[in-house]
Amino acid sequence: MENISTQSLLIALLLTLIAGMGTGLGAFMSLLPQAREGRFLAGALGFSAGVMLYVSFLDLMPQAIAEMTGEFTPHYANMYSILAFFGGVLLIALIDFLVPEKDNPHEYNHVEITPVSKPRSGHTGMMLALAIGIHNFPEGMATFISALDGATVAIPIVIAIMLHNIPEGIAVAIPVYNATGSHRKALVWSVLSGFAEPLGAVVGMLFLINVWSPVLNAVLLAAVAGVMVYIAIDELLPGAESYGHHHITIICVIFGMMLMAASILMV
Repeated sequence: MENISTQSLLIALLLTLIAGMGTGLGAFMSLLPQAREGRFLAGALGFSAGVMLYVSFLDLMPQAIAEMTGEFTPHYANMYSILAFFGGVLLIALIDFLVPEKDNPHEYNHVEITPVSKPRSGHTGMMLALAIGIHNFPEGMATFISALDGATVAIPIVIAIMLHNIPEGIAVAIPVYNATGSHRKALVWSVLSGFAEPLGAVVGMLFLINVWSPVLNAVLLAAVAGVMVYIAIDELLPGAESYGHHHITIICVIFGMMLMAASILMV
């Protein structure tokens, strides 16, 4: 990629891997009753939503428009950036709708922590791992692309995506453990679903490395903003509200926005 060092690529891949490992962290935390409490999960999801919404609208989109303006008139720079934004929304929405509702992690109101029948429980965990993997693939590309623009923006996004992966890891681990009685198998399935994020980063890098340009970078930044806004509105906020701790959710949304704003001001 033009003007992007090998070191920057490796750091971006590492950050994407860290974000994806949130599912494995969720599997470990599923052994702790405190980590499955509604207060913690509502706060974690709300915080992630706040970071994603703030960085999408107040950092990635302005940056995309600025880079587009270097190549086009202001009118067309705004138009192309807006089209790329909604293109990102449509991409993640299409992936969301292609996954059957009963196996779609975006359609689960909360993490299921009560025991269910072993055959059904094992099937649920494995299908959830597959569904979460499919959803994590574009998230990996989004994390990777944002990481290429520097740690200031990337690290809060990595933290946000990692936090929002924790409930997904719990959702995979618990039914697999109920079915098999094996913590190892529960952890393996959760970690495998998280590996889709660095895989998405690698695929994105291989396809884009020879065609990178300021315009492509701007398009991808705007599309990433669209992906993250969709995730925040479709998954994180409804998921947080489903735990019944509305004020905790809102406080953590605002705290996530404030943390993101502070990190940008510190540059």
